[in-house]
Amino acid sequence: MLPHKKNTDNMSFEFLAIQCHNDNTTNNQEFHLDHHFSDILQQTIRERRSSILDILLIDRTSKKNIIWANEHYIDYDKSKYAATAQIKPEIITGKMSQLIMPRALKPREHQKERTKSKAEVFTPTWIIKKQNDALEQDYLNDDVETYVRRKWLEITCGEAPYMATRYDMATGQAIPLAERVGFVDRKLKRINAEIDDKAEWQRLVEEAYKASYGFEWNGDSLLLARENLLFTYQDFYVAKWQQQPTNGLLKEIAEIISYNVFQMDGLKYIIPLSEKKEKLPQTSFSFSDDEPTQEQWLVQAGKRVKIMNWDKKKMELFDKGTK
Repeated sequence: MLPHKKNTDNMSFEFLAIQCHNDNTTNNQEFHLDHHFSDILQQTIRERRSSILDILLIDRTSKKNIIWANEHYIDYDKSKYAATAQIKPEIITGKMSQLIMPRALKPREHQKERTKSKAEVFTPTWIIKKQNDALEQDYLNDDVETYVRRKWLEITCGEAPYMATRYDMATGQAIPLAERVGFVDRKLKRINAEIDDKAEWQRLVEEAYKASYGFEWNGDSLLLARENLLFTYQDFYVAKWQQQPTNGLLKEIAEIISYNVFQMDGLKYIIPLSEKKEKLPQTSFSFSDDEPTQEQWLVQAGKRVKIMNWDKKKMELFDKGTK
């Protein structure tokens, strides 16, 4: 999960971070999460707010659900947990509600296996802060509207710590609101500090989310990233207004997140595993045992990923303008 900039003909993505200093973000009260991440609010979404979970599982390119894109759960069921199988609510709720958990809470051997098979590593919070601090320098004097509307992209985002640092990637320990350093965190801190009208606050928060993007290969990590961003909204809402957001407001933010934080093979700009390769029958013969026979493959191109251009209110190919 490293900083990245991408420009296309009609859309500009920049992984930026802007520091804001706010003495009044939480009405002079420091807002702390009072529980370990293993007991965080995921179960509220997965068990009690099934309609929101449905939104967070949508793949906006395929119009189906996101897929697992790995075989780390296949021992539970070779069909339902296959790499190309869609993640369905019924297989991650109920008795399976603890199946998907943050990397920090996975057994050490599982962490090592994912690092080996998918190069999955997570960046310490202090490095995220230093990188975001460095990238923010050109934007310190932005007005709040310009600030929140800057387009940022976190590549191979995992659980999206560059976007929202709700918990420490190494320990799983919850991070107090005032100490969070993700670029969405920084946008929401600025809004909380400067905006006291509730309708304007909501409008700017939605603009902040519409301008914040991330992509990830693994479906389980992608779901965690989407949940983290939704709960980040809830955390800042409670800190500002001292009450819980309505289910309707959570759905609005979940909709934006489902478009902006998406599943993609970052090398090919396609849905993971959607490219199909078939080995063709051998039609030529070698007259020498020393002459190698060249294999031939029929390749069916994968499904190119689309993302939402909120300015035009339409879906566009992620790799538009790059080929």
